[in-house]
Amino acid sequence: MLQVLLVDDDPGQLRIREIILRNQGVVVHVATNVASALAFLRVAGDKVGMVVTDHHLPGRNGADLVRELRLTLPELPVLVLSGMPGIEEAYDGLNVNIRLKPFPPQEFIRLVQSCLSEQSDQKESSLGANS
Repeated sequence: MLQVLLVDDDPGQLRIREIILRNQGVVVHVATNVASALAFLRVAGDKVGMVVTDHHLPGRNGADLVRELRLTLPELPVLVLSGMPGIEEAYDGLNVNIRLKPFPPQEFIRLVQSCLSEQSDQKESSLGANS
């Protein structure tokens, strides 16, 4: 089963999203900054089906995270959440979905499940091709 990495420095937001996804049966890992997210992805990136990150993080932002993860995981789906409009330019060419907060939990669940389903299908296809 593919997992989700949630990245946010706000413990309340992180916990709410974690609970929403866990209640849907999703395996969730959390990180509170870019460095810890990248460290986790180096170890377990092959098990992660998507990353959900806040744009504003301490020290470095979500765009910094995505630029680095694209070096080793170019196709990994990323959902960027932000309470501030106008961040799209920071993600030009990085192939991410951007959603402004707040948005309904059902939309969050739908987006995550859709991404995980697509990733799972792609991994199964590539495994079949390598057999």
